[in-house]
Amino acid sequence: MSPRKPGIDQQLIRDLAAILDDTNLTEIEVEQDELRIRVSRQPSAVHAVAAPAPVHALPQAAPVTDAEASKQGSEPSSPAAGGKPVPSPMVGTAYAAPSPGAAPFIQVGQSVREGQTLLIIEAMKTMNQIPAPRAGKVTAILFEDGQPVEFGEPLVMIE
Repeated sequence: MSPRKPGIDQQLIRDLAAILDDTNLTEIEVEQDELRIRVSRQPSAVHAVAAPAPVHALPQAAPVTDAEASKQGSEPSSPAAGGKPVPSPMVGTAYAAPSPGAAPFIQVGQSVREGQTLLIIEAMKTMNQIPAPRAGKVTAILFEDGQPVEFGEPLVMIE
């Protein structure tokens, strides 16, 4: 194993914080080699946390019950639908429902509130609830249940 230069790439942390500001995300995480960096926004500040991989738990958004009552599949909708995209904050596998066979969190045409869970992304065996960055109407769902997603990939369009 080659010796590693000590220290954290502060420019990477600044870049991640800028992405948070640009996309209105509340949290972003990247992993390079054996270093994992997570930057999360608190109500009035941006904090950076660096830890060796693996990280065992991530904060979870509160579960939403009103969306669970609906019964519609998560078929991908046209990316031409109106609204602003909600990008994936991480690499992983996207799930439309809290468990297999359960109702999806959201459906096209549904109104969502800021902070409401839109989907789950499984990353490194951890289920991460992805909250709505803003209130609005879901105009498109751009992923299929169980689909691998990349960082920054548009997942949902909210008008």
